[in-house]
Amino acid sequence: MQLAPHSIAALLLATAGRRLMHVFYHLGLAGLVLISTVDSSFVPLPIPGVTDILVILYAANHANLILLVGLATLGSALGGFLSYILAHAGGMAFLEKHVSARYLKPLRRWVEKHSILSVAIPAILPPPVPLSPFVLIAGAVKMDRRKFMTAFTLSRFARHAIAAWLGVRYGKAVLHFWNQFSARWAVTILSVFWTVTILFTAVGIWKLVQTSRRMKMQPPEGAQSTISVH
Repeated sequence: MQLAPHSIAALLLATAGRRLMHVFYHLGLAGLVLISTVDSSFVPLPIPGVTDILVILYAANHANLILLVGLATLGSALGGFLSYILAHAGGMAFLEKHVSARYLKPLRRWVEKHSILSVAIPAILPPPVPLSPFVLIAGAVKMDRRKFMTAFTLSRFARHAIAAWLGVRYGKAVLHFWNQFSARWAVTILSVFWTVTILFTAVGIWKLVQTSRRMKMQPPEGAQSTISVH
């Protein structure tokens, strides 16, 4: 039986889509580390809370929960650390480029007054609560690095653990909803979702590297005053 040209095209598209989904699926937890790194940095991703979405989906699909939460936390800690280091090196000049002037002063006062809470609360709460302004301010005002990393990492661990629990607890409902919603458009949705996410992740990593290089080339702050948070 001879297939019509449009049928052949549809078959090729479906085959290509399945192969693309296969590649994306096998990125798995390794890809999660990269995504969570950028998701916790000052570089925005197109989908807020994309790390939480992935953790829930992987948990619902019976991924190793210890490895899942551990790798998501590792990526988050790396993203927060990079943002902190860049803001720490750049000081207020760097901060003014990445935090709106409208919110800078009140957020800075709050960080100076409540150092641990100002990092822990945004790190554990989901969108639309902003995270990067607090991380950048913590670095710019020279918050103690160990204190920052402890509060940030523990909070992100708790958030990812909650997301994993949601995936386990409501796994059947999540997968049922996903299967119903994407029964017809699964290939398209996943292809667009992963393509956009990977693209923005790559751009985010590039921006982090470029910013880091620029900061190394700049002379250290001399007369500029800094504030220590204890």
